[in-house]
Amino acid sequence: MQTIFAQRARTDAGWQRNVRVSHENGKITAIETDVTPQQGDIMVDVLLPALANLHSHSFQRAMAGMTEVRAAGRDSFWTWRTLMYQFMQNVTPEQYQAIAALVFMEMQEAGYASVGEFHYVHHQNGGGRFDQVSELSQRVFSAADQTGIGLTHLPVLYSYGGAGRADLSGGQMRFGNSVAQFADLVGEARAVAEATLPADTRVGIAPHSLRATCPEDLAEVLPVAAGNPIHIHISEQPKEVEDIQSWLGARPVEWLLENAPVDSNWCLIHATHMTDSETRDMARSGAVAGLCPITEANLGDGPFNGPAYLEEGGAFGLGSDSNVCISLTEELRMLEYSQRLRDISRNVMIPGEGSVGEVLYMGSAAGGATAVGRSSGAIAVGKFADLVAIDSADPALVALRDDQLLDGLCFAAKDRVVTDLWSAGRHQVQNGQHVARAEITANYGVAIKSLLASI
Repeated sequence: MQTIFAQRARTDAGWQRNVRVSHENGKITAIETDVTPQQGDIMVDVLLPALANLHSHSFQRAMAGMTEVRAAGRDSFWTWRTLMYQFMQNVTPEQYQAIAALVFMEMQEAGYASVGEFHYVHHQNGGGRFDQVSELSQRVFSAADQTGIGLTHLPVLYSYGGAGRADLSGGQMRFGNSVAQFADLVGEARAVAEATLPADTRVGIAPHSLRATCPEDLAEVLPVAAGNPIHIHISEQPKEVEDIQSWLGARPVEWLLENAPVDSNWCLIHATHMTDSETRDMARSGAVAGLCPITEANLGDGPFNGPAYLEEGGAFGLGSDSNVCISLTEELRMLEYSQRLRDISRNVMIPGEGSVGEVLYMGSAAGGATAVGRSSGAIAVGKFADLVAIDSADPALVALRDDQLLDGLCFAAKDRVVTDLWSAGRHQVQNGQHVARAEITANYGVAIKSLLASI
């Protein structure tokens, strides 16, 4: 058992002072308040529930900054995707592992205790199979093991190159599987994860999008989830909405809600372009909106319809998607600021009155935990010890009362305020740095040097 003493903590009961949190075997076993420190306590300033990063494509971290040059004509998500395919073709398993380890480390140093890894690169360049079909999933597992992050692995079913069962082409060949091949891959990955990773690991599924699958395959693949999370890209771009409507006769969110058993086990990634009725219906379904504000801004996706969604009690969480910039504080403020820019208003992401920071942070904590199928998102007995400590003496926070700290974290602070982080009780960030930072960054440097030499 390990004990943490916090000067202040945001527990399930609200803000409390002089708090001791005990955890054992990855879970919180006791919470004491108004106590004094004891020998053996790990001392922190402010203790918060740590968030899950619900949507990540780790390998894209290595191309950050490479796609910000405008070419002739209008640049868009689709031109970015072409460049991403070209970059990804040469990534080896060893390089993939090194990149993923850096990404997971940076997430933990930013305050994320777990990750939903939306993993769609399965094969060799050109589509040839590895000897073990889950080779690249196992590389993600090795990265998770090295960093200690809580992992919900989401192998992706990607069968078609576009709406209407278009053939795969180019870089997509590394993604492709039939439903039967995909089921074999998931089964192998689950067996390896169970044998090698901590008990808080989950292996769900991710039908990539309606355009990369078809109605029959989607229905066939859902039982492969076996009670684990189901994630899907949905309605990210106007062209995607138009293509799906032309093919299936309904907009993506509309079609999915009418034709699939969508509930709280589902996470709909982006859901950017929705009508008011789709927004309300999605909120009522119990599904989590997987929002990736930095990537959605970087790719020109557009803002999520936050106010209408929250009015219906919709659940949401945050992801870093392309990992162009891994920053929890920036994701939080970008979510709110995208709403303010659209509505020419302030303090938008809140149903009613009160602290916007509280709604953003605690809402993301709860929704993210649901999305990755993890008993976390709150400091409460029985929950995973996914915990983050921040330093309120930082200039961005020092002037704030307890009830203002989450506003300060969301709108004024940098990730440098994170001092410690636990992933299911694994104390992976200490004094602001990951315990394996030197090894991970060295491995990443070697991997990137060899990758760039091959491009």
